[in-house]
Amino acid sequence: MARKYELKRRAEQQAETRRRIVEAAVELHRTRGPARTSLSDVARLAGVQRHTLYRHFPNERALFLACSGRFAELNPQPDPEAWQDVADPEQRLRVGLTQLYEYYERTADMLASVLRDAGVHAPTREIVELRHGGTVRRTRTVLGDGIVGRRRLALLDLALEFHTWQRLATSGLSREEAVEAMVGAVTGR
Repeated sequence: MARKYELKRRAEQQAETRRRIVEAAVELHRTRGPARTSLSDVARLAGVQRHTLYRHFPNERALFLACSGRFAELNPQPDPEAWQDVADPEQRLRVGLTQLYEYYERTADMLASVLRDAGVHAPTREIVELRHGGTVRRTRTVLGDGIVGRRRLALLDLALEFHTWQRLATSGLSREEAVEAMVGAVTGR
């Protein structure tokens, strides 16, 4: 009797190889940045040959999409829609910045590398816009609702920036102190 061929074991091995490649890309993008990570580096860290990597990811963009998708799955951005239930604009801002700054704390090493590279590396810039652009714009809209004046809205934009949080954190402010500093700046209190 002929043995029935089963793809199950092979499919499991392929999924495991793909997972190792994506995890290697996440690690290298976190520590080196996407612009400084070659596909050969990813293959080496994943323990596969380059042709194996290309079988799973035919180009850098496909790998970036998988890497950024995995990172987003493990580290979801705060959801600005949930903040709409907070009627008071100042309290909404406080809640939103607290969650946003917690996200920045948790993902600081990756965000620092990716945002640095987005300024000089078109593929990184494209993926940042694709993965984060809509949420960033929606965050600004939700938290800006009820904030009046160009100056205050400019300060809101500043408060939402990763680099603003980074500067406040490296200056020794706790998350709560950083949030209160920015809420005070935006609201003029």
